[in-house]
Amino acid sequence: MKKFIIAGIGTNIGKTVTSAVLVEALHADYWKPVQSGNLNETDADFVRKKTKNHQTIFQEAFLLKEPVSPHLAAKLESKVIDIEQIKLVNTNNHLIVETAGGLLSPLSDNYLCIDLINLLQLSVILVSMNYLGSINHTLLSIEALKQRNIPIEGIIFCGDPNFETERFILEYSKIPLLGKIPFTDNLTQEFISEQAKQFSHLQCN
Repeated sequence: MKKFIIAGIGTNIGKTVTSAVLVEALHADYWKPVQSGNLNETDADFVRKKTKNHQTIFQEAFLLKEPVSPHLAAKLESKVIDIEQIKLVNTNNHLIVETAGGLLSPLSDNYLCIDLINLLQLSVILVSMNYLGSINHTLLSIEALKQRNIPIEGIIFCGDPNFETERFILEYSKIPLLGKIPFTDNLTQEFISEQAKQFSHLQCN
C-alpha cells in the first residue's frame, strides 16, 4: 500500500486541496497529525466533504484551537507536542498524511515539522505554488529534505501556472513532476474528482 506525506513549501499553498485530490485518487485513508485552528471545520472535515469515497477513514492527533504555529498553539493550551508519541496510524489501505505549515514550522521548542516527517519514514509529496520567491522556497525545502535523506516522491504545483518557474525548479532539482492542480472558486466534489484522475498512476508506482 502507498503511504505519502503531503508537505508544503509554506502555509496556505494548497496542501489540503492536494490531500483531498490524492485521497480521492487512491481511495486512501487520511491522517492529520497536528491541526492548529479551524476546529469548527478541520482539514480532515474539508477532505471528508470534498471526496466521494466513503470508505476513507479520517484520523487526527493533536487538535489545537488557535490558528498559529503549532508550537505556540500548544503552549497556549499548556500542551507540548512530543513527536515521539505520534505513531503512524495503522491501516491496510493507502494513506495520505498532511503536515501542518511548512517543513521548518516548529511543533515544539525542540522539534520541527520536518523532524516528524523524518520519524514517520514515508516518502514526501512536496506541494509548491507559483509566486515571487517560490523558486527559493521550493529549492530550500527540497534541500532540507535531501539533507535528512527523506525520499521525495515528486512535486505538485498548485494554483496559477508559471512555465518558467516550474521549468527551472524541475530541471534544477531533478525531482519529478507528479501533476498540477489549478485554483478554482468552486471547490466541489466534482472538481476534486476530476483532478484526481491525473494521479491514479500513483497506485502502481
